[in-house]
Amino acid sequence: MLTQREIYRQILHIIIGLAVTLLYYYDIISPLAVLLGVIIGILSSLMSKRTKLPGFNFFLKHFERPEQAEKFPGKGLIFFFIGMLLVIQLFEKDIATAALMILTFGDSLSHLVGERFGQIKNIFNGHSKKLFEGTVAGTIFGFLGAAFFVSIPEAIVASFCAMVAEVIKIDFNDHTLDDNLVVPLVAGTVIFLMRMYL
Repeated sequence: MLTQREIYRQILHIIIGLAVTLLYYYDIISPLAVLLGVIIGILSSLMSKRTKLPGFNFFLKHFERPEQAEKFPGKGLIFFFIGMLLVIQLFEKDIATAALMILTFGDSLSHLVGERFGQIKNIFNGHSKKLFEGTVAGTIFGFLGAAFFVSIPEAIVASFCAMVAEVIKIDFNDHTLDDNLVVPLVAGTVIFLMRMYL
């Protein structure tokens, strides 16, 4: 069921992702600024378990999923920044920004569309809660965002592969890797490999 909190959460996801992507693309912020965002997020998460931090507590109350607010406050946003930092550091700017756009639009809108309109079980993982309509929507919107920075074939294939990877759970030491890491890394890697071998 699509809650108002989840809608706000995904809108915030889009706003932050788009802002970081454009600021990075135009050299207004550096990878160091994104790293600082990660560090501040981790420190705020740790401190919020002992005391109420005014800004961070407001974020948790209005945007965080209840089950995460107690276990790992701010987890989604922290991994979001980690995912962005990794692609910025690993890939050339056009590949990194395309991967960030797929994370920003593809990941967010796949959740919103899947929850609101989804009815078909995902053909890529029948056990997943993420429905097929969401994967299609995420692929389309991710492609549209990425196409501003890379070629159309690269944008299509990268967005499709990233959205499929989002549905297929990737486990690491009995823990499922966060979508915010998987989606941009898969998108960036796909474009990188296409340029190398095609």
